[in-house]
Amino acid sequence: MDHHSAQHEDRPARLRAGKERLCAGLDGAAPNALLARSWQRCVSAGLAPDLGAREAPHLDGVELREARERVSDLALRARPIIDYLYGQIRDSGCVVLLSGPDGFLLDAVGDASFTGRAAKVALLPGASWAEADRGTNAVGTALIEAAPVVVHGAEHFLERNNFLACAASPLIASTGELLGVIDISCDQRVYHPHTFGLVRAAAQMIETRMFEMSHLRDIKLRFHTARQGIGTPGEAAVALGGDGTLRGANGVAMEMLGLRRKDLGAAPVSAFFHDTLEALLARERRGGGEPVELRGPDGRRLFLRIDMPRAPRAPRAATIWPSDALAALETGDALVARAIGQARRALGRAIPILIHGETGVGKDVMARAIHASGPRRGGPFVAVNCAALPETMIEAELFGYGPGAFTGARREGAPGRIREAAGGVLFLDEIGDMPLAMQTRLLRVLEERVVTPLGGKPVAVDFALLCATNRDLRRAVAEGRFRADLFYRINGLGITLPPLRQRADLDALIGRILGGEGEAGARRLAPSLRAAFGAYHWPGNIRQLANVLRIGQSMCDPEESEIGWEHLPDDVAEELRGGAAGGQDGVGQDGAGSDAMMAAGRMATGGAASLREGSDRLILRAIEAAEGNMSRAARRLGISRNTLYRRLAQIRATG
Repeated sequence: MDHHSAQHEDRPARLRAGKERLCAGLDGAAPNALLARSWQRCVSAGLAPDLGAREAPHLDGVELREARERVSDLALRARPIIDYLYGQIRDSGCVVLLSGPDGFLLDAVGDASFTGRAAKVALLPGASWAEADRGTNAVGTALIEAAPVVVHGAEHFLERNNFLACAASPLIASTGELLGVIDISCDQRVYHPHTFGLVRAAAQMIETRMFEMSHLRDIKLRFHTARQGIGTPGEAAVALGGDGTLRGANGVAMEMLGLRRKDLGAAPVSAFFHDTLEALLARERRGGGEPVELRGPDGRRLFLRIDMPRAPRAPRAATIWPSDALAALETGDALVARAIGQARRALGRAIPILIHGETGVGKDVMARAIHASGPRRGGPFVAVNCAALPETMIEAELFGYGPGAFTGARREGAPGRIREAAGGVLFLDEIGDMPLAMQTRLLRVLEERVVTPLGGKPVAVDFALLCATNRDLRRAVAEGRFRADLFYRINGLGITLPPLRQRADLDALIGRILGGEGEAGARRLAPSLRAAFGAYHWPGNIRQLANVLRIGQSMCDPEESEIGWEHLPDDVAEELRGGAAGGQDGVGQDGAGSDAMMAAGRMATGGAASLREGSDRLILRAIEAAEGNMSRAARRLGISRNTLYRRLAQIRATG
């Protein structure tokens, strides 16, 4: 055996000894600085080379789909490159892997001859290959180092991974954000040095696709040290806004111009090319569209071509969406229009919808519009406020009960709200307030589509599910207050309704509310009051806006056509004038309406002693205007029907 072969065979033993020395607190003997840093991080994380298989994070099927959705753009752009890359190494005993920025593997394509061995060490989608979980490895180490990495054989910190050889390259967005890693792994005995070049080229191809799609509407400068290099994979490219500010850059440009991430979005192009964007455009026009010759920051000669963004296509003349209940919600705000478009695409599909938004933004209105616009509009719409149901009754209310199931139950039993929704839509409002025990039962119903009443037999049910919440359910899941599996079951499509302070259609909303009160001659707001409305932060959102407008409307004399400051309760006017910067978000459902009634009572009576009397008059007036329709009166007052019945009983008891 020659000296070189002896050294090669002895290398794993020397690497093992170096790692053991590190674990013992002595100086290790890593073959390079990158591995030395990685091995030290492994020791700090409590790993040891001989550590056997241990519990490591692994995404289940639902969590994996959720992780892929979070980086859907990357997954979409990367998949064709992954397939192409695998085509170059097919039948060589390798697997191509894609990970997200947290080290979880999202996609894998490989030879069956190797994937079986890879699966034994969890080298498959869903597994975490973060360095702290799997020790030194190409995926996890490339993420931390933000640089291409090869980890061969015994260079892996954990000995059970020594049979692998892995080459990985990070994927960097044009904004400098780390998107993930692309990796080729194989048996260390068949690893070829060209693999490193292949994976780096694939990463560059993915980054180029991401750059082009991210900056379709930006001006792009493409440059190279050779004229013929423009348009090739080796070109540098930066994206500019209309003011000449850098919005993004590919990796070649970052290196060639010495760009830092903080330069993106802030630095002007003149800081690197000593010319403004206008001057560069003028030079290109004078040259008949040929690449501009100039000097880069380091004095090198560069050739530059300017690509102007494509003009957006003219909108179609025909109406894309039908005129229905969802269309009726559009009043000119882009965020609301986006939410409506998302909901519309889910109509008729077996996709549960979860509506997010602060209290008062109109989640229930959106839910009813989805039902009225969908194929189940002929079926029932059953709304359940999970926050309003007593915890002791929620099970019977949702799932129903058989005859004599408990003391006080109806003799004939009750079907429950879920069965009442058969053939239609079940809307679970404020689902974040559902007790954990009920979450478990609800999950079973959603999975099996069978409901078992208390004291009864299982019954098959068919309904579409809509849910709404004003809570951060992801945080609730992390804190153990909401089941993760239920969250992923109800969050098929997440729709967010913006708070009123972020909407651009305040005038349209005011006009719609004032014009829909059923009174002759829609009134308008006095200009100064309208200005105050625009400056106010509306913690109760649309519900609070409607309450204030309705109170102002009700305080006008029949001949008055304008609502002014004098028509508002004193505390409402004071809050509007002050902007109420310290107000709280998330006013409760009854909060805005009750506060408004109390304020109206104060204004009507002139003192706190007669506060109840004034609000009582407002309630009776609303019931009279609704011709005894309690639901309509409750909506007019901005309170729940239960609250209205309770207040009416109090009025009768004291009247």
